[in-house]
Amino acid sequence: MANTDSTLAAPASSASPLSARKENVVPASSKIAELTESRQELLNRIQSLKTDLQSWRYKLDGQVKVYRNELSELKKSLNVEVEKLRSEFQELKTTLQQQQEDVTTSLRKLGLQDASEETKESEDAEIDINEENAKDLTEDAKPDNSEEDDQDLPKDSGKDTKE
Repeated sequence: MANTDSTLAAPASSASPLSARKENVVPASSKIAELTESRQELLNRIQSLKTDLQSWRYKLDGQVKVYRNELSELKKSLNVEVEKLRSEFQELKTTLQQQQEDVTTSLRKLGLQDASEETKESEDAEIDINEENAKDLTEDAKPDNSEEDDQDLPKDSGKDTKE
């Protein structure tokens, strides 16, 4: 009987793990279902994020193209303005150089006229001085009958004068 009890006890203990497995199988299958559902939700979310990302990239690429076109147009217009300013500055430079040359020429002409006027004035002054000197000399050269004046003047020996 001891054998029978042990045989009976063996199937009872082996029946117990099967029932435990069935109990574990039920929660595992529900967990698998939950995980499958969660996985599907995550895949859907990832797909949605991929779609959003593609949409965002498309919009961003569009904005980048628009901004590049705008920048290109601005660059072209800026280059046109710079070239226009350069040509205006070149014209101004040329005009200023021409004006400077004209002023220099005018000043030279005036300088020559001034110099010739100054020369005429100095010549006139010299003439006046010479005329006055000539008058003085002529007055000195008039014969004066006084011999006293001749005695007061020292006679020049010619040694101290430089030629």
